[in-house]
Amino acid sequence: MTDLNVAKNNLEGHTICLCRDGNCLFSEKRGISPMMTFIADGIDLAGYSVADIVVGKAAAMLFVKCGIKQVFAKTLSQSGKRVLEKYGIHYEYETLTDKIINRAGTDMCPMEKAVFEVDDPETAYSVLKEKLRLMSASSNLT
Repeated sequence: MTDLNVAKNNLEGHTICLCRDGNCLFSEKRGISPMMTFIADGIDLAGYSVADIVVGKAAAMLFVKCGIKQVFAKTLSQSGKRVLEKYGIHYEYETLTDKIINRAGTDMCPMEKAVFEVDDPETAYSVLKEKLRLMSASSNLT
């Protein structure tokens, strides 16, 4: 069984599953938080395959930054698909959508907006890190 199949088979009950050579990492955090945590923790994800609930451009950029080799998305955005294609990452999906919507369902996902015009994975990571910091700071004010 391929790493991607193992990741897909183990996604149930999680928001993301990453597998390489029988080693699987899981998270129940939402959005890009799992990938941002793995990166911050210094976990080497090169060569892993990923199964994720939602993959937009922000997540796709993080996958590129980490050296992910294959992606399965329950929902994949057009911009996420373009990033994966540009960097030669094999992908599969159940649903292809124009854009990822925020949790309130009222606008585009703030992470997608943050990297809308970013084409470099390292820059995307920096932009996303700052966006999360600002969102966290503003939520602590309320």
